[in-house]
Amino acid sequence: MLKKEPNNNILLIIIQICRIIFNHVIKKSYFCDTILKTYKMAKKKSQQADNLQELESALTRTEQFIEDNQKILTYIVGGIIVVVAAYLGFGKFYLQPKQEEALSQMFMAENYFEKDSFNLAINGDGNYLGFLDIVDNYGITKSANLAKYYTGISYLHLGQFEDAIDYLEGFKTDNILLEPVKEGALGDAYLELGDSDKALSHYQKAINLNDNEFTTPIYMQKAATLMESIDELESALTLYNRIKKEYPTSAEARNIDKYIARVEIKLGN
Repeated sequence: MLKKEPNNNILLIIIQICRIIFNHVIKKSYFCDTILKTYKMAKKKSQQADNLQELESALTRTEQFIEDNQKILTYIVGGIIVVVAAYLGFGKFYLQPKQEEALSQMFMAENYFEKDSFNLAINGDGNYLGFLDIVDNYGITKSANLAKYYTGISYLHLGQFEDAIDYLEGFKTDNILLEPVKEGALGDAYLELGDSDKALSHYQKAINLNDNEFTTPIYMQKAATLMESIDELESALTLYNRIKKEYPTSAEARNIDKYIARVEIKLGN
């Protein structure tokens, strides 16, 4: 028995329908994309136009404000110019000459300080000013600020620890060497007054302010010795070991092994 062949007409109709559907979908998608792109471009142009209009409006309002407040604004600008001119003039015609004068006057006091003649450095010799005179007479200059440091250190050497603290705390600096020395000197003064907590706090500040071969091992050893004296043995041992490891060429490292051994014995190690 022969098999019945499929109807070719039906097959052709199905193929034609598929083509129509495919073309319709593609064309519709393209049409929608075109409409969407056109809308976005129109919206962007509209936003640009709105922004331009807002900018013009803002400029108009600004111009109107300036016109309405012209007199007040003139006074404000004039005041600013006067203040700036006064500041520059003060620095150039008053502060700078004062600073130069203070430097020349402080020369002899610094010379006495270097020779450990601390009383003469502080109070002067009758012919030349001392550091206290520099502080009083040239108070707003850099030299007067530095004179507070010298005065504080001088009082520390003379055993006048409270005066030393007053002047050292009044000294302001961001110098990478002077700042840790100032903190270390404050630590020494508080230690002499029996305040171990404040002394240790200043030693730790001196350690952390600037890591260098000159001041850091000095204040590490001072802090460690103080810690040892108040039975903070583990902390003291840590600092002694840091001196040995991190600053082996320093003066403090030369005899550091005996300090380490002493603390280890106390700890029972």
